[in-house]
Amino acid sequence: MAGTSRTGQVASRYAAAFIDMAEQGHVIDKIERDFNELQAMIAGSKDLDSLIRNPLFNRAQQKAALVALAQKAGFCDLTVRFLGVLSQNRRTGALPDVIRAVKAELTRRRGGIEARVQTAYALSDAQTRELQKSLSDAMGSNVTLNVEVNRDILGGMIVTVGSRMIDDSVRRKLERLKRTLSGSRAA
Repeated sequence: MAGTSRTGQVASRYAAAFIDMAEQGHVIDKIERDFNELQAMIAGSKDLDSLIRNPLFNRAQQKAALVALAQKAGFCDLTVRFLGVLSQNRRTGALPDVIRAVKAELTRRRGGIEARVQTAYALSDAQTRELQKSLSDAMGSNVTLNVEVNRDILGGMIVTVGSRMIDDSVRRKLERLKRTLSGSRAA
């Protein structure tokens, strides 16, 4: 999970409570759609990302903006109220982590596995499907992908499934090459 472990713990608690309420209200599919859409909105809008992360916006401003956005997007009432609670509790900065935690918890409750994939460039739909199929075959279980673009890795990808991480990024390969070359000069 992204963020500090404290942020991850907070996100996990909020996610679990939110999903419990959604199960009681029989709106799991709706909140899942809402959070997928919200994640895309945040990724596609620097202004929205700034609103949720910038501590200079006060609680009332963040709450008003998020609630209005959620209502305009047609999110279910539970999602709208949940975003209001996050704002009121000054947890909007953790919203991206909460979204990831909700997705991971839904996957876990459905008996699947979530994989976090970081790539230097966005994957096509075909590439995403192929990667999902390959990981599902390798893991012997349905794997849900959480794909993020991280230009710092330069190329390749980093795949994290549970506590296992496969770093096949160009940046990591360059670091290994640099260590190898530095070691051969010292000898």
